[in-house]
Amino acid sequence: MKEQDLNSFFDSRNTIYGMTDEERSKIFDYLEPIKAFARATYTSLYVIDYLVQGFEFVSENPLFLCGNTAEEVLEMGYSFYFKHVPEADLELLLKINIIGFDFYEKTALEDRTHYTISYDFHLRNQEGKLILINQKLTPVFLTSSGKIWKAICIISLSSERKAGNIKIHKNGENKVLKYNLELNHWEDSKKITLSKRDKEILQFSTRGFTINEIAEALFISPDTVKFHRRKLFEKLEVTNISEAIAYVTSNKLI
Repeated sequence: MKEQDLNSFFDSRNTIYGMTDEERSKIFDYLEPIKAFARATYTSLYVIDYLVQGFEFVSENPLFLCGNTAEEVLEMGYSFYFKHVPEADLELLLKINIIGFDFYEKTALEDRTHYTISYDFHLRNQEGKLILINQKLTPVFLTSSGKIWKAICIISLSSERKAGNIKIHKNGENKVLKYNLELNHWEDSKKITLSKRDKEILQFSTRGFTINEIAEALFISPDTVKFHRRKLFEKLEVTNISEAIAYVTSNKLI
């Protein structure tokens, strides 16, 4: 894929040719709380402005920067992807772009900011190593006609093993839509729910407790802790506690 294909990231259905004064008045100083959040949590995030077809804000967290400064990534905009995303995943991102706008086009205007789309793709860091990241994109502001004007993207290390894993979640609903890339359609699935014991084990694990220390804290045997951990790994489709913690954190399960 060549860099002149950059415009492919911006679906023509969402092209914004101008903003009214009333639309612009809605976003006065909206970036300040986003910047404060990024500073307070050291979360890796950026803001897309579809009017200018670029980035409006990039946080200082190095996970997404691939050895660049936040200012350099802000300046590069979507050219950043052509520099740091492998070819196969660039094709995937373009497909996700089409899939996402197809979905939003069929969604009621009043619901569009309630949805978050997440997906996984590889970035090539400054050492040339590929890392799999998860990106969650949520519209923040729409135009009066329902086009996405600004969106916030939050980035974390992925708990999956390969790129893709396209999901859409509506705030307040206990289900997730998963996109089947082989069959090219959305499929409903219930959100994973954690038992009280699952949450206890995860919470102690995030504090660095060993299996024996968790057993002592919960007044159960180490073998019982191991049993619950195995069941938890099966439920989350992960292989170890680090992946389990990454998964539940990324998916807001605890």
